[in-house]
Amino acid sequence: MSEASLRGTFPRVSIGVSACLLGQKVRYDGGHKRDAFLIGPLAKFVDYLPVCPEAAIGLGIPRPPIQLVGDPGHPRAVGVRDPALDVTGRLEDFARQTVPRLQQISGYILKKDSPSCGMERVKLYGEPGHMPERKATGVFARVIQEALPLLPLEEEGRLNDPVLRENFINRVYAYRRWQQLETDGLTRAGLIAFHTRHKYLVMAHSQAAYQRLGRLLSDLSREPMDRIAHAYIHELMTALTRRVNRKRHSNVLQHIMGYLKRSLDQGDTAELLRTIEAYRREEVPLIVPITLLRHYFRRHPDPYMQGQYYLCPHPDALSLRNAL
Repeated sequence: MSEASLRGTFPRVSIGVSACLLGQKVRYDGGHKRDAFLIGPLAKFVDYLPVCPEAAIGLGIPRPPIQLVGDPGHPRAVGVRDPALDVTGRLEDFARQTVPRLQQISGYILKKDSPSCGMERVKLYGEPGHMPERKATGVFARVIQEALPLLPLEEEGRLNDPVLRENFINRVYAYRRWQQLETDGLTRAGLIAFHTRHKYLVMAHSQAAYQRLGRLLSDLSREPMDRIAHAYIHELMTALTRRVNRKRHSNVLQHIMGYLKRSLDQGDTAELLRTIEAYRREEVPLIVPITLLRHYFRRHPDPYMQGQYYLCPHPDALSLRNAL
C-alpha cells in the first residue's frame, strides 16, 4: 500500500456556513462570532458558502433582534422589542430560494442559538413572564433540514466536542464521495464498490446498519436503480450520524487486524493488540492504533484494505482522530 493510499488525497469540499462564523460583521449588533476551527485548520480543505439569512432579507446591520414564538415545530420569528415585526415568511422564502444553491455543497455549519440559523434547542418564547424553553429550530435552518435531509448539518458550538467534530467531518466527506458517484454516473458496479470501501467505516457506527445496507444491495435487479440508491444513501447517512465509542472502534480495529494475521510475527501481533487495548482503556487516542495499522499495511500491502475509507476518512492534518 502506497503512502498516498494510506494518507488519502482529498478534493476540496464546499460547505455552507453562517457568515458570522467566518468573521463577517453581520450579526444584529454589528458584530461577528468568528470560529477559530473554521477559519483555521478547516479552511485549508474547504470552500465556504457564507450565508446570513437575516441580513439577506434586508433587516440591516445592526438591526432589531428577533426571537422565536409560538409552535415549536413551526415557530414565528418576531421582533424582541416590536412583536409586530414578523419576518417568518421572509426567512422561509429566502431559505427556499437558497436551496438550489446548496445542491452541490457537502455540509452546512450553522450558528447555535440563532432564531434563523439554530439547528436545535433554540429558545422559544411563550407568554410574557414565562421562561423561554429550548425546543425550537431556527426558521432558515428548519427549511434547509426539510428540503435537504441528506446534507450533513452541525452547529459550531457542538463542533467543540471532539467526537461530534470528527463525526460531522466524516459525514461531509462521505456525502462528498456520494455526490461524486452520482456525478460520474450511478451504476450497479459503482454502488457495490462504494459500499465495499465504506464497510468498516459503517460498521464502526452500526453493524446492524451495515447488514441492512448489504441486504439492500443483495439483489440489484429487483427494483429500479434510482430507488435502491435513494434507500441506500438515506440509510448510510442516518447510520453515520451515530456516535462511535471506543468499544465499537476497538472492534473494527481488531477486524482489520485480521487481514495481517498471516503477515505479522508474534512480536508485531502482540504490539498491535496492546495498542488497541490501550486505546480501548482510554490511554491513547484513536490515531495511535490507526497509525500502527497503516505502518503494517505499508509493509504488507492488502488490496482490500487499501480501499477502506476507515483508515483515512478525512485529511490527517485536521487532527480529528488525535482527540478521540
